[in-house]
Amino acid sequence: MATIRDVAKKAGVSIATVSRVINNKGKIKKETEELVQAAIKELAYTPNRVAQGLSNRRSYTVAFILPSINNPFFPEMARAVEDVAQANGYQVFLCNTDDKREKLLGYLDNLGTQYVDGIILNSHITKHEDLERLQKNNVSVVMMDRVLENSGTTSIMVKNREGGRMATQHLVDVGCEYIAHIGGIEDEYNSTQRMWGYRDVVGHKSWFDSSWIGRGDFSVRSGYQIAKELFTRHPQMDGIFAGNDLLAIGALKAAHEWGKQTPNELAIVGFDGIDMSGLTVPPITTIQQPIYRIGELAMTELLHRIENNVKTTKHYELDVELVIRESSMKSNKWSVNN
Repeated sequence: MATIRDVAKKAGVSIATVSRVINNKGKIKKETEELVQAAIKELAYTPNRVAQGLSNRRSYTVAFILPSINNPFFPEMARAVEDVAQANGYQVFLCNTDDKREKLLGYLDNLGTQYVDGIILNSHITKHEDLERLQKNNVSVVMMDRVLENSGTTSIMVKNREGGRMATQHLVDVGCEYIAHIGGIEDEYNSTQRMWGYRDVVGHKSWFDSSWIGRGDFSVRSGYQIAKELFTRHPQMDGIFAGNDLLAIGALKAAHEWGKQTPNELAIVGFDGIDMSGLTVPPITTIQQPIYRIGELAMTELLHRIENNVKTTKHYELDVELVIRESSMKSNKWSVNN
């Protein structure tokens, strides 16, 4: 394995010059830099990240803080984060908060003083003061599914409200007349936006009031329990828009126990597009998020902030797509070719 000494010898320069080229520090003639880069390529030299970190106060590690490792949505996103990180010589710490603020603060306190270069933060319980503390420690941050105004961070999310409208309008289009919504955690940004998308479509209906909305915690068990409550309150219910696919799976189980045939008696639409939603019986219609792309973009943006010391705010809102499956294909209203 080639060393920095080998590169210096090959290029005919000092070890210090090679180090300056690798770390992009100091003024170096273009011709000298080209010689060093050519030697690095020819020898297939890989810089020692530990040594680089000691010299430039970098660890080449980042953290991905997420709310629940139990939701299959997040492992797929974490894979994208790790793929981009490793391709750029970084390692990733995975941190699960269980949506508990004390766990989040514990991670932030430790990570902010343990030489991580950046954090991808997916947590609705984050506050401005948390970001300010990280910024004081020169830790770059990219946020997911949450916008904190004037925070100096990049945020990445999808068009949640539009997705909620798409899901609910689809249920109307296949003939549902009484549509309920099972939402996620109250006050969580993406959950609330999806709920408002639902209300955009049915809020003007004569039958609608807040009793048609149930709130859960984005789990299968929660979807199951809330669906049963909705069946009791509104036995005429013939459509459910669930705020994520796990809630939709829970609602599907409750419908089966209630004796409701899906989709002809009760059509169901979820949100996220996790692989599991296509494996149920029947497979669940869903609003597909570009899960891998979200993680890929988050890590790319974090690297940009780290490498270029970026402090400005940037906001991304990615498109979603309606993926139609059997859970909403009412035989008298809809077909695959419709």
